[in-house]
Amino acid sequence: MGVRLMVVDEHRLHAEALASALKLRGHRVLAAAAPTAGAAELVVSRAPEVCLLGTAAPAEPGVFDPVVTIKRERPQVAVVVLGPVPSPRGIAAAFAAGASGYVRHDERIEGVERAMMKARAGEAAVAPQLLQGAFTELLNPAAQPDDEGQRLLRLLTPREVEVLVRVAEGEDTRLIAAGMRIAPSTARTHVQRVLMKLGVGSRLEAAALAARTGLLDRAASSGAAAGSAVGPVGPGGSAGPVGPVGPDVL
Repeated sequence: MGVRLMVVDEHRLHAEALASALKLRGHRVLAAAAPTAGAAELVVSRAPEVCLLGTAAPAEPGVFDPVVTIKRERPQVAVVVLGPVPSPRGIAAAFAAGASGYVRHDERIEGVERAMMKARAGEAAVAPQLLQGAFTELLNPAAQPDDEGQRLLRLLTPREVEVLVRVAEGEDTRLIAAGMRIAPSTARTHVQRVLMKLGVGSRLEAAALAARTGLLDRAASSGAAAGSAVGPVGPGGSAGPVGPVGPDVL
């Protein structure tokens, strides 16, 4: 038994081509529409059994607002999203909005048809591999680029963070030792460990990496390096000028 459906896509050519293919397979297509701006109102007025909703950007904010509206006004309508290979959060957003399925837009017509039938029957219509990928990433999220500073910060002890801050301020081994009240040999060891943990070969690279990733800002906000970003004390107890990062030996 054919499905009463609507096809809505941002590209009219895609919508009409898919609608034609499904008509040839015995389904009743009520409408093939683009753009998606008025999709919700159209679907609510026609009340199909299934709506195929195409999108090129499943991760964009608000892209599934039509799904929310359709499910609120016509909860019996099953919405199947057709989109690119999605991020797991794109799949999650589609289902959170009320979609019954997610199908890659390069899927064969048989796959789209199976998804329609499952959605009409009240089942979740999503390929197992897509669902597995979604659960894997959501349960074990990859570190985001803006988390790099936090990741690096976790590699260092509070003492090493203080050393890195002083390195970034331009202090050489002698000044680091004096400011931290430790022996120069101990200061040199701390610097070597910082460079090794950050995976860099020089103090200049360490300072550049810390600035690029926001590591120093994160250290300051966490209090790990509180009071450590001060230049050497000059005569009279005032903080002396901070010099550039130099190439001094470890």
